[in-house]
Amino acid sequence: MGLPDHHLTEGERRIRSFRPHWKRLAVPFLALLLIAAASGAAMYFMPSFAYEGYARVAVAVVSVGLLTVWTFVPYLQWRNTAYVLTSHRLTISTGVLNTSHDDIPMSKVNTVSADQTLWERLFGCGTLYVESAGEQGRVTLRDIPRIQEVRAELFQALDAAADGDPVDPADPADPGGEVRRR
Repeated sequence: MGLPDHHLTEGERRIRSFRPHWKRLAVPFLALLLIAAASGAAMYFMPSFAYEGYARVAVAVVSVGLLTVWTFVPYLQWRNTAYVLTSHRLTISTGVLNTSHDDIPMSKVNTVSADQTLWERLFGCGTLYVESAGEQGRVTLRDIPRIQEVRAELFQALDAAADGDPVDPADPADPGGEVRRR
């Protein structure tokens, strides 16, 4: 997901791969239910008249159009957004038809901070801010699942990169190297 293993450099190890929190799909799912219910009701309660067939086709076309815009496109955007934290970089991959891959080397990261609203705390996600010395400056990653774990792993990778010793998340000899969920 996001960064294939054959794109990792020599000695680079994947620490965590993840995508935005599933809560991003709540509104598209509600839209799916409402559109399906509304179109089903419109078809069921449609009176008989001369152009009934055309009216049913019009309801179906409008329903499919709304489902595409409000449900299918947001799902594809969620599905095609991936974050990969490795021992050397943080990679952000986005895009459905056109893709974009941004890499932030650990050596360029200056500041990492996280925010969580009450709603996000209930869902276990949050917003991660990564400030780097590169062109991008401050990168905002919204709806990151398990934000505190990701932040802690990012700090471990930053510390290891600063020491010149990339972190291996599964290495039992690593002092902080506990096996992490991916």
